Amino acid sequence: MSTPAPIKRIVAVGAGRMGRGIALAYALRGQAVTLLDFKPRQAADSERLEAEIRQELRATLEQLAELGMFAAEQIDGYLACIGVAPLRDAAHVLGQADLIYEGVPETLAAKTDALGRIGELAQPDALIASTTSTMLASDLAPMLSHPERFLNAHWLNPAFLIPLVEISAHPGTSEQTLNRLQSNLESIGKVPVVCGCHPGFIVPRLQTLIMNEAARMVDEGVASAADIDKATRYGLGFRFASIGVLEFIDYGGNDILYHAGQYLSQNLDPERYAVPDIITRYMESGRNGLRSGQGFHEYPADQQQAYRRDTLPRRHRNEKNRCVAVCPDELSRSEPGSGSPHPAGRLDHPGRGS
Repeated sequence: MSTPAPIKRIVAVGAGRMGRGIALAYALRGQAVTLLDFKPRQAADSERLEAEIRQELRATLEQLAELGMFAAEQIDGYLACIGVAPLRDAAHVLGQADLIYEGVPETLAAKTDALGRIGELAQPDALIASTTSTMLASDLAPMLSHPERFLNAHWLNPAFLIPLVEISAHPGTSEQTLNRLQSNLESIGKVPVVCGCHPGFIVPRLQTLIMNEAARMVDEGVASAADIDKATRYGLGFRFASIGVLEFIDYGGNDILYHAGQYLSQNLDPERYAVPDIITRYMESGRNGLRSGQGFHEYPADQQQAYRRDTLPRRHRNEKNRCVAVCPDELSRSEPGSGSPHPAGRLDHPGRGS
């Protein structure tokens, strides 16, 4: 099998929030990208839309420059990486593309129309990824020709800031397609994760449970909306910015979660807080995480001390990053002579060194 050509020409189909965010993500890494409006418009309307898009992108870049992510002098260069094309240019734009992100509205009719036309106009070996947050790749793949080049790539808004991209392939997706997309995303500093062809990906399933529970707590009078949001930002969010959810279970001990779940299910809701079977199995088998050497992850005895030492620096880096975002004056006072934000606030590879 011949080696595929490098991905150079990238197109984001759909000129809405997701398409614009993806375009910015590539532009911030110096990668040329075309934002293709997929709605039929008169020429004057297309010109007005392009002016609006460029004004919005400039405003976003100016704000990022003010936050110290790059110098203001770089803004024009980033904007020059982004082309905006109307629907009448779709055949030319899609016919030259190596990687196409579909980001039209989340309706079956819109997806069917867009993917069908993209499949007809794109090169047979062009990668095609839907940014859907709700539809399965296996349901979308039949809508276009050469489905082996298709998969879902769920970006999180704002796409130009959040490192994670959730990739979900369907059974017919080729391994080459998956590998090429992963490599391309990593080349612009993104952190791709692969999940099965199941509803909800990873993050939406987790966050839906959290959001529903937060709303219930307001309704039940557990705490005010302001305090719940504060607890999320400075407790839950702070913790899980430096340690994964399953890693945290292992760190504290699987049995701790088991007993906490039992208590909450007895005192709040037996279904909502039911202990999952995997937690019960792990507890009964003594697979309790770090202290037993095995949980959701493996912890060889000769590496446990080094792992424990690494957890505090990770939290410390997270605290410094928080200060860059919410208390820059405090950070500059604690680091005399530091005239620039902490390096983690700049456009380095996300997660590097953590």
